[in-house]
Amino acid sequence: MAFYFEELSHTFGEYLLVPGYSSSECIPANVSLKTPIVKYKKGQEECPVTMNIPLVSAIMQSVSDDKMAIALAKEGGISFIYGSQTVEDEAAMVARVKSYKAGFVTSDSNITPDCTLAEILALKEKTGHSTVAVTEDGTANGKLLGIVTSRDYRVSRMDPSTKASEFMTKFEDLIYAPDTTSLKEANDIIWEHKLNSLPLIDKDQRLKYLVFRKDYSSHKENELELLDSSKRYVVGAGINTRDYEKRVPALVEAGADVLCIDSSEGFSEWQARTIAFIREKYGNTVKVGAGNVVDKEGFLFLAKAGADFVKIGIGGGSICITREQKGIGRGQATSVIEVAKARDEYFKETGIYVPICSDGGIVQDYHMTLALAMGADFIMLGRYFARFDESPTRKVKINGSYMKEYWGEGSARARNWQRYDLGGAQKLSFEEGVDSYVPYAGSLKDNVGLSLSKVRSTMCNCGALTIGELQEKARMTLVSSTSIVEGGYHDVVLKDGNMASYK
Repeated sequence: MAFYFEELSHTFGEYLLVPGYSSSECIPANVSLKTPIVKYKKGQEECPVTMNIPLVSAIMQSVSDDKMAIALAKEGGISFIYGSQTVEDEAAMVARVKSYKAGFVTSDSNITPDCTLAEILALKEKTGHSTVAVTEDGTANGKLLGIVTSRDYRVSRMDPSTKASEFMTKFEDLIYAPDTTSLKEANDIIWEHKLNSLPLIDKDQRLKYLVFRKDYSSHKENELELLDSSKRYVVGAGINTRDYEKRVPALVEAGADVLCIDSSEGFSEWQARTIAFIREKYGNTVKVGAGNVVDKEGFLFLAKAGADFVKIGIGGGSICITREQKGIGRGQATSVIEVAKARDEYFKETGIYVPICSDGGIVQDYHMTLALAMGADFIMLGRYFARFDESPTRKVKINGSYMKEYWGEGSARARNWQRYDLGGAQKLSFEEGVDSYVPYAGSLKDNVGLSLSKVRSTMCNCGALTIGELQEKARMTLVSSTSIVEGGYHDVVLKDGNMASYK
């Protein structure tokens, strides 16, 4: 006879937090959102990989590339670069993140000396950047011959066919520095010589980076940026259970700090085999998360298999239709609560703390706080990050509003069969995700800052200054459908911004 869970399966939207006592020390500025991401002996050692904010971006084509990884690391989180691409392309994305120096910019506006003023103006229009590097071969890392800025030409008085070699600031007249120069040293040179930018070159005069006055200031503002021991941004990468023998070594060589098996269902021998391969080849030096699971049994299976963290959630994503297609899944809140309890029991028995990640089910910002209070160490988000400038998808105008494209890994567009493979034909048998749009929301920095300000404020309402403290002190209540309605605006007529004001 089939086993039946007697408890109803609940989502985050069915719960509310009940306020607790807040001391005068409970202010948002005192809240720490630092959290572990891989297993460790809690109370005996420091976690080898931590985050400064409890947010990671989903392993999806429409969410996580190298641009997203850099932007999120600047805020203190980790992006898991999508694995539904060639091994070489994914490794290259990881390498670009690891080679990116905070405050150091690889030039994206490059020309040869033979380029005309008209071509320079067209390039400026395309990139939005007024500083153009003139290199021998027109590449970002070619031999530097000069720099062109808007101060070097006057459009109204020059022939558009004039070559850059005739009006550029030549190399011998430039102020530059070797590529070994630190960011602080570069900034000192910029201010001493009243420059807007400083080229950094190698011993062969090849351009490596540009340091801009504005970028140094921006770098100093990112107090929570997540760096490794070599002062490089931390980045994650997705893998699958099919080509891991080739993909894992390439990603490790590229510098990935943590891996994650991307699968719709993690309670499987395939995941155990993948983890076993990593442990046999690398021991515990390579960190790998696994999932997804929705109950105690699934968590224990992966924890005992050697997973560094376990991901929770099946069917709760905004574009996931696994529940509709297969009838497989569980309410995200119920899943997190049960797995968190299993994690704590496992820790008491073994002394090893295995962090858990809530993946899916986040509709409102306050759901983040609920997920953390229920026991999640960090949260994986797809739709949330897909809305930002830094996601790899196009911004389009739909019915007068700007939107961003967003599609699931189980959609016909992504065709990520490895994520849903159960050992059959190497193809996507049917869709488990949709192709969609999400409202454009602007920059990652602004939105993450706003969301986390809500999390910090709510934690203070609960009398907690750390995520661990929140999990100990939080008090939650199930709410009725009427309570949910009452929680939003009701029995009022919202003001229309176009309506005339009455005096």
